[in-house]
Amino acid sequence: MKDYEDFPPLEISSAAGCYLHLADGRKLIDAVSSWWCKTLGHGHPRLKAALTRQAERFEHVILANTTNDVIARLSARLGSLAPGLSKVFYAGDGSSAVEVAVKLAVHAAHLRGKRGKRGKRGKPKLMSLENGYHGETALTLALGDVGIYSDPYRDLAVETARLRGLPYVASTADPLWADCSAAWPALQSQLDAQLPDLCAVVIEPILQGAGGMRVYSADFLRRLRAWTAAHGVFLIADEILSGFGRTGTMLACEHAGVVPDLACLSKGLTAGWLPMSAVLISESIYADFYADYGQGRDFLHSNTYAGNALAAAVALEALDIYRDEKIIDRVQSQSVALRAAFARVQSATGRLENLRGIGGVVAADLCGPGTEKGRRAGYCVYREAVERGALLRTLGNTVYWLLPLNAPDEVISDLESITVQAIAATLGV
Repeated sequence: MKDYEDFPPLEISSAAGCYLHLADGRKLIDAVSSWWCKTLGHGHPRLKAALTRQAERFEHVILANTTNDVIARLSARLGSLAPGLSKVFYAGDGSSAVEVAVKLAVHAAHLRGKRGKRGKRGKPKLMSLENGYHGETALTLALGDVGIYSDPYRDLAVETARLRGLPYVASTADPLWADCSAAWPALQSQLDAQLPDLCAVVIEPILQGAGGMRVYSADFLRRLRAWTAAHGVFLIADEILSGFGRTGTMLACEHAGVVPDLACLSKGLTAGWLPMSAVLISESIYADFYADYGQGRDFLHSNTYAGNALAAAVALEALDIYRDEKIIDRVQSQSVALRAAFARVQSATGRLENLRGIGGVVAADLCGPGTEKGRRAGYCVYREAVERGALLRTLGNTVYWLLPLNAPDEVISDLESITVQAIAATLGV
């Protein structure tokens, strides 16, 4: 909060497309898609129309024991995104979706009577990936590996194992992307050590967001899915950032040709218009809970605004827009331009290293004098960028672009210039 003493909050008066308009007349490129959710930019007319149409009918009704045509159609669409994940549980935000998925996995493992050491049922173990991030509720913080968020709350944390030594890549052209066989034995050894009580592995597939916009091998994800399936361990894919085209496929798991047991969606689900999340659930897990009431197979988890009709109407229209405007194709083609522009920033400043990216995201780390721990170089670049016309929030010393997926090419060019100027003003060139 002390930062605001000399860097006051930016007062937004309106927003359209890739731009935020401030009350003082300035215009900023929303270079981070407003925390990664504005996949279709601000003010898309079709989303506005969908919201208005639904508001004229009704805004929200309890979803328990009711239904409506919008939620039925949305559920059918979401249930067709990944083979076998045909059941949908609605929640309010990304953290809630991850909590629901983990609760389902732990509960299902209990119902299946999974036995641990010496034939006894052990306490179910959870495992997640190094540099992972899954939200900021107590359970999701325990799953995450970004200390700035979780360290103050260690006393609340559920014990969670970490899988370390991931095969990170710079792009899909990296040899590790298609073959991580050299790294796999050490990873498999860590996984094997958690048996037989391991219940679930929770991952951000392919792209890790708050942990530094890191990209890892698709071959690793393939091997991990095969290992979890072979050992009866649930795989939970947190697609909250990576879903709906951000990595160049509808779901990031598609890069590895795998389907998890549970997938969590939010952010791009409503293209950032309203809070909504969903968990896609496998038929086999759904079957674990299908029984008469009171038999211990009841999954009791309540969200007041689950299936909110306004959000559902917008989400349904967003899915149509992704299809009609060929957003996936656009991301795939624009990915080359994004990376080339960021490489020019790296070359012009000489202050970036470890350039990486996939689909509609590209990132690199500030380096050299002035970037030492405690100097807040990234924060200074962010402030300089605002002065020059871009909301370019950094992750520590990681500078990244995560524009709306329908951003015009000229926005990339403008952002390139602003990023060069912001880094030069902060660190010199």
